Amino acid sequence: MLQPNDKFTTPATAPAPAFGPTSANKNFSATPEQATIGRSIVIKGEVSGAETLYVDGRIEGTINMPESRVTVGRNGVIVATVSAREVVVMGKIEGDLIVGDRVDIRSDGSVTGDIHAARLTIEEGAFLKGGIDLGKSEGKDHAKAAAAHA
Repeated sequence: MLQPNDKFTTPATAPAPAFGPTSANKNFSATPEQATIGRSIVIKGEVSGAETLYVDGRIEGTINMPESRVTVGRNGVIVATVSAREVVVMGKIEGDLIVGDRVDIRSDGSVTGDIHAARLTIEEGAFLKGGIDLGKSEGKDHAKAAAAHA
């Protein structure tokens, strides 16, 4: 049996827990916030905001994020007109994309609709059905295009 003076006694001061008030005061590096639409979430209507959006669920309607990136995860489905600074597609989009900078369709991605963007990347194996309008445009032109498609 262990005696109180054996080597295996507990230290006089216990280590601080990794959670609680002490860890809440830590300063984290400034990273942009991200909103995540989970796999089981379905949204019908308009989604707008200023933070990065990651969609692994389903959105039907319109997405207006002109200063942000919208990423469609492998399980994500968007049936909407999407207006954003950047769009990354690993899932499925049915609707027009009005993008200020870049559209990136990954190998598992699928887009059915017109793309208006400055740059477009399509990986081998990706699916695209629709028109493509590439060129440098000012944000005001994209806002007008978004209003015209709404």
